[in-house]
This record gives sequence, structure tokens and C-alpha cells, in this order.
Amino acid sequence: MGVFEELRDRGLIAQMTDEEKIKDLLNNHKTTFYIGFDPTADSLHVGHFVQIMVMAHMQRAGHTPIALFGGGTGMVGDPSGKSDMRKMLTREEIDHNIQCFQKQMSRLIDFSEGKAIMANNKDWLLNLNYIEFLRDVGVHFSVNRMLAAECYKQRMEKGLSFFELNYMIMQSYDFVELNHRYNCQLELGGDDQWSNIIGGVELLRRKEGKDAYGMTFTLLTTSEGKKMGKTEKGAVWLDPEKTTPFEFYQYWRNIGDADVIKCLKILTFLPLSQINELAKLEGGELNQAKEILAYEVTKLIHGEEEANKAQEGARALFGTGENTDNMPSTDLTAADFTDGEIGVLDLLVKTKLAPSRGEGRRLIEQGGISIDNEKVSETTAKLALKDFEKSYIIIKKGKKVYHKVNLAD
Repeated sequence: MGVFEELRDRGLIAQMTDEEKIKDLLNNHKTTFYIGFDPTADSLHVGHFVQIMVMAHMQRAGHTPIALFGGGTGMVGDPSGKSDMRKMLTREEIDHNIQCFQKQMSRLIDFSEGKAIMANNKDWLLNLNYIEFLRDVGVHFSVNRMLAAECYKQRMEKGLSFFELNYMIMQSYDFVELNHRYNCQLELGGDDQWSNIIGGVELLRRKEGKDAYGMTFTLLTTSEGKKMGKTEKGAVWLDPEKTTPFEFYQYWRNIGDADVIKCLKILTFLPLSQINELAKLEGGELNQAKEILAYEVTKLIHGEEEANKAQEGARALFGTGENTDNMPSTDLTAADFTDGEIGVLDLLVKTKLAPSRGEGRRLIEQGGISIDNEKVSETTAKLALKDFEKSYIIIKKGKKVYHKVNLAD
């Protein structure tokens, strides 16, 4: 089976500019392709994970990925999917974020010996002559067509700045530069990038008279169409300092029954034959598939050792007798207690299970907090030093969030 069929059968492919030509490029030729990453934060998140998996599948099939970092476009920001203009970042912030992206991406993509390329569009965008650029590139874009694109259309009601309107032109120009520098013929991206990708394909055809192609991939959404990768704390990051390996594991361990097989196909390298066998599981048996998903994804991002630790910690929560050493935890000392007691509200804030006492009060009133399997019913509840007879307690928030609180010697 060729890589085109592999991507298709895993449910990754969304749209293509020319299916037959792209299928031929992927299955019968060695192709250089690119995916762009704007460094809007200092870590990639699970939304980027799909793109990285696609790059890895393509690289394994012998193609050459270009990871294009938006040192230039990141100074403007893509309006796609945004209700307001993105926060403007400094060059220093952007450079730092790119370094973080490169380190994370190198876990799954082999950048040695020309097997993949890291490029930065600041190398050609930041030194452009504005008038020459308008005459050379801007002349090929119809404002009417741009405003009809989904990435701009949804912003028109709130107001789209001229600053942001330039984004599509800049991203399209990236394709021209990468074609010149590396003979890149194919741009890939999430399905929300379809309009921008079309812009680059058409610019290469009009300006250079060259054939180029674009393909988009499925966005990571639940069976209800909601974007995955969001928790009460915010995004699920690939940086272990932002989302711990345990929290990362737990996110995938707790996804909905309807989403587990789709995620196994998109986010792991497990053979499709094995995934199709797991798809036959029903009801409680699906927990086996969820555990495999959580382990495989955590291993890809954080390594086998961290995946094993996370799995042990998670199994402890489900009463299988494993140790709790790898559960997220907070240490208390005698100084945290007043007259030998600490309020549960204070404890929820200290462990960051609640951002404020008010939010902690709401959680307790709604029956969302348990301590050592006992539901907390009073917002004035307190814990005494004697409650830590085994040196720790386990707080459960809702159905899926657990936290260990240790009493230090």
C-alpha cells in the first residue's frame, strides 16, 4: 500500500487540488513538500500533532519534509479561526518559540543528513521591498476572492484589518520561495488552511507558470465536531512543563468512546489491521483501546519511560493496585496548616484544581470534589494533620481528574 492510501485509510485526507496527480507524486516519486507552523506560543499543541504525524508518514515513505517556521508570517498572524486579531509578538519571542518547536518536532521527524529541512520565512519576508512585492506578487490576488475565503469571511463582521489581509499573500509567497530554493511542489496543512494553500498553488501557476499542488488534512475534532485538545486548564500542549506526561496520558485515556478508533488511526503508527481489530470492541472493552491510544501517543511525544510512568499512575486511579508515584502531586508542610487544619477550599487553590476559592466553592456545591473516595459536601470542610495517616490523600475532581497531596516530613 502506498503512502497516499495509508493517509486516506487513516482518515487523514480532507481536500486536494488534483487527486490523481497528488496520488502519483506520493506513490511513484520522491517529493519535497512543506507544512507551515506559525510560532504563536512556546510549545506545539495537539492540533499540530496531526501535521507532524503526516510529515512522519511521508518521510517514512521516502519524501522530504520542509518544516517551515513563520518567523515572518508570525509577526502578522493567521486570522483563520480567530474572532479577534492575534497578539503581536516581538522578534525575540518568535525566535524563542521557533527553537521550542524545532526541539519538539525532532522527536518524530528525522532532520539528519538532509532527510528533512527546517526553513524560516523571515529569511525572505522581512527584507522585501514593499512596492516591488506589491507589483510582483500582490497583482496576482483578487481582493473579492480573498474576502470570499472562509479564513477572512468569518472575520468580516467583527472587522478585518488590512494588516491581517496581507497574511494570505505572504503565505502564498512562501510556496514560491520554497519552490525556487528546494523544488518544493506540494503544500500540506490543516483543513482550515485550504484558502491559503489554494492561494499559493495559484500564485506559482500565475507568476511562474509552474504546476504545484495542495492537500489538507482532517482537523482533530470529536464525533460532535468540537475541536479536541482543550481542557479546563486550556490547551493540551506537547511541552511537559505545560502539560505533564501524566495529564497528557489522561487526556487520551478519557476521550469519548466514539473518538478512540479515529484517534488511533490519526495519531499512532499502529498497523490499520490492529486498529480494525480494536474497533470490534464494545462498551467497557473500549477502555483497552483507550489505554493503548494513551500509551502510544504519550510514548511518541514524551518517550517510553514517561509513557510507562503515566500508565502506572493512571492504573492506580482505576484501582488496579499499581503505585501512585507518577500521579500529579502537591507537597504540604506543617506551615500550610493553621492550628493543625487546612481548609479544603485553600487546598483546591494550592493544588490548582480550582483557580479561586469561589470556583472551589462551586465545585464542592455541585458534588464535584471527593477526598479518598469520600465526597466533600461542605464548603467549610477542613482536613487535619491526622487525616494524612498514610502521608498522602487523593483528591478527585469530577470523574477524571486526580491529584495526590503529600504531607512532607
